[in-house]
Amino acid sequence: MPSLLDQAIAAHGGMKLWRELSRLRVRFSAGGLLFVSKWVVVPSNGTVLIDLSRPRTAVLSPYPGPGQRGVFEPDRVWVESEDGTILKERRDPRESFRGLRRALWWDHLDVLYFAGYALWNYLCAPFLFAEPGFVSEEIEPWDEENERWRRLRVMFPPPVPTHCREQVFYFDARTLLRRLDYTPEVVGKWARAAHYCFDHKVFAGLMVPTRRRVVPRRPDDRARVGPTLVWIEIKDVELS
Repeated sequence: MPSLLDQAIAAHGGMKLWRELSRLRVRFSAGGLLFVSKWVVVPSNGTVLIDLSRPRTAVLSPYPGPGQRGVFEPDRVWVESEDGTILKERRDPRESFRGLRRALWWDHLDVLYFAGYALWNYLCAPFLFAEPGFVSEEIEPWDEENERWRRLRVMFPPPVPTHCREQVFYFDARTLLRRLDYTPEVVGKWARAAHYCFDHKVFAGLMVPTRRRVVPRRPDDRARVGPTLVWIEIKDVELS
């Protein structure tokens, strides 16, 4: 019998399709209390280019201002002009989240690092978990919304930029991703999150949740009603 991971990959479009792709171009908007609390604005009607061969995203819409775009790589983030001139950059960006400043406010490069790795993770799941270095196992099921969801615990290898090394993914009866649990360490080790996925749609064979909502998670792993820490709406996905 196929494993939960194999079934989830098949339900989201299949590994054959995924292996044929090199990148995704995604139109999206995002917001939420997290960004408000850090005194920053995230792109509305943004476009992000996801490189599927490695952790890299390029925000192609104006970011953080007109005529600019932001680029994320695990060890470096930068803002460049439309002609490729680097306007500002930060190396080893995860280190910048240490200390008091991180708790009080973020700058544009902080947001670029957080959004860059997060979007790459979200859009590559569950296919990413079949890559070398990932360890996954099915754990006890979970009852929510009058449904029973199967759960996959995933350990991320150290080279992969992500929220935290151990995360749990929930799949419904169709084996579609409905929720993921993690603790975004760049926010704080106390920031336990339940991340819900809604309104799955097919784009050229790839199944993608087009609405996401992140809320706090209680110690018993039940989600709190609010506030909405992050929301994401995906408007279109182009495969290439």
